[in-house]
Amino acid sequence: MSEPLWTPDPTRVAATRLTAFMEQVNSEFDLGIRDYAGLYRWSTTELGDFWRSVWDFGGVIAETRGDTTLVDAGKMPGARFFPGARLNFAENLLRNASAVRERLGLGMAVPTGTDDALVFRGEDAVRRRLSHEELYDRVSRLATALRGLGVTAGDRVAAFIPNLPEAIIGMLASASIGATWSSCSPDFGGQGVVDRFGQIEPKILICANGYRFKGKWIDSLERVARFLPQLPTIEHVIVASYSGRPIDVAPLRAALAADNDDGKLPSGGTTGNASRNNATSVTALDDLYEAHPGSDIEFTQLPFDHPLYILYSSGTTGKPKCIVHGAGGTLLKHINEHQFMCDVKPGDRIFYFTTCGWMMWNWLATGLASGATLLLYDGNPLHPGSDVLFDLAQEERMTLFGTSAKFIDVLGNLGVDPRRTHDLSALRTLTSTGSPLAPESFDYVYEHIKEDLCLSSIAGGTDIVGCFVGGNPIGPVWRGEIQARALGMAVEVFDDDGNPLRQEKGELVCTKPFPSMPVGFWNDPDGARYRAAYFERYPGVWWHGDFIEITSHDGVIIYGRSDATLNPGGVRIGTAEIYRQVEKLPEIEEGLVIGQDWDNDVRVVLFVKLAPGVEFDDDLLAAIKSEIRCGASPRHVPDVILEVTDIPRTKSGKITELAVRDVVHGRPVKNREALANPEALDLFANRPELAE
Repeated sequence: MSEPLWTPDPTRVAATRLTAFMEQVNSEFDLGIRDYAGLYRWSTTELGDFWRSVWDFGGVIAETRGDTTLVDAGKMPGARFFPGARLNFAENLLRNASAVRERLGLGMAVPTGTDDALVFRGEDAVRRRLSHEELYDRVSRLATALRGLGVTAGDRVAAFIPNLPEAIIGMLASASIGATWSSCSPDFGGQGVVDRFGQIEPKILICANGYRFKGKWIDSLERVARFLPQLPTIEHVIVASYSGRPIDVAPLRAALAADNDDGKLPSGGTTGNASRNNATSVTALDDLYEAHPGSDIEFTQLPFDHPLYILYSSGTTGKPKCIVHGAGGTLLKHINEHQFMCDVKPGDRIFYFTTCGWMMWNWLATGLASGATLLLYDGNPLHPGSDVLFDLAQEERMTLFGTSAKFIDVLGNLGVDPRRTHDLSALRTLTSTGSPLAPESFDYVYEHIKEDLCLSSIAGGTDIVGCFVGGNPIGPVWRGEIQARALGMAVEVFDDDGNPLRQEKGELVCTKPFPSMPVGFWNDPDGARYRAAYFERYPGVWWHGDFIEITSHDGVIIYGRSDATLNPGGVRIGTAEIYRQVEKLPEIEEGLVIGQDWDNDVRVVLFVKLAPGVEFDDDLLAAIKSEIRCGASPRHVPDVILEVTDIPRTKSGKITELAVRDVVHGRPVKNREALANPEALDLFANRPELAE
């Protein structure tokens, strides 16, 4: 394509936070930078100056920043940012709430439209809204209650919870004390919860009484009662109300106190060995609010790398890795990405479709630090209809719409046309992550969602609680390309021998340190597992495991995970290259491709889930092969194409190629609990067509 799909006009460019930041560093360091490319070069050359400037521009609140920005910059791992700093993550996120509270205390009015902190939708059944004053008050009350329950800095607070306001409140209350927060969504099975929380030994569990999905109410407390006996360190369970109305926690309390072998709940669920939980208290969150008056929050000042979050790898090849992220690194990385990559400004209203088991929830939460209102949605994004999220965007004047590549693909297949049906005049940015965004999806966004829009395909991961590559609000959008490498991230492409590549496919690496590198893995005292995960392949360089290319526009194309890359005849093929062609066909709802060991080589096997009413016949088979041959190359054409009725996915919605590859090769899948639909794996086992 010779022309970009979108280019921002000069007025818009001048108004961005990125332009303001560029002006600040030009003035301070006498740089003369005029574009993103120049700013990127400086940000990855002068790491200390760049991250100190992010701190200053973002107005980070701290007891002290310390005198040093970066020590041991040549060590990876081993570099340390702001070693003398002391700050509190929650204090930085509640800065707007504190300002509103101060104005109200002085009898001053709060400007109309600026008072929302959190807006929540539970499909079409629940609507709730919290002001900044209400958010601060509830965090204050819960923080006081947690202190009363014995929570101190370094303790773990776990949450088995939907994407509710109470998840944000619980995280902020925990972080204000210095406790470490770890959450997963309530659709996890009991073993999946135990595999995660059992490793980190939490003191507190925060949960909700249930959640909604496709209009159905699903009880959470029976599941809590079943897995809690396997988490012996939990001393207190705090139950939030999904609807905001009073709830009765007596059945859960009674079940945990029951001294019997089967631990049956009154409704028929079981707790397992319930006697283990005799000492566990169960309290409704509203009762804690009532018992603890609101007051000024005591924000514990802590080191820059103090553990804020524990996030988890997908766990499809074994027990999930427990990835520890520091408060200061998370804060700075998210300020950088929100304000410079996504142009988030005070008063913006930002949304990401996510659960509390995906790092995009943590990413969204930090939007409070940039003065944004958080728009929260829980449930199915297509219930009660395909317009539900665009209804939210219109009603709440959404400025940033965050979603997955798969959701955009589904909208296109359904023929949804919000550009004609909804007022999206406030929307400036649409972000997509989770998997590579197909070129056809770029076309769909500009033709059917909004013409004047910065479409930012972004990518990074749980490992860094942020992005390696993403948006550039002052630059053009090219079809099928991620706009830019993220500021401060020295992203390169290496071949197998560690040589840098340009406009060729290879491994995504980061050659210099950055603040949101994990503090480490939980229960990895000598750091051996941490080093093996990211630094073993290329010593001293972060290896991320994505198969990518840096384009002539200095953009990025991701071809899939390199550990799922296909190697027929020794030629490396990214799985995303095949998906892009397959998903052009309206007959195909979704595909999954693996490499099968065969005849001393690898053959490409494609599984397809068909659209409703479509028959898998020779004509469709020929059409699939033709589309792949013409759109990619003859080498990309699968050796075998088979129909399946479902595709296995992780809890965060990503297809799981590695688990399917294990099933096809007769190897056990070590952690089926990590999947949203583990029963789908059975569709791939013992297929006679794969023995021929």
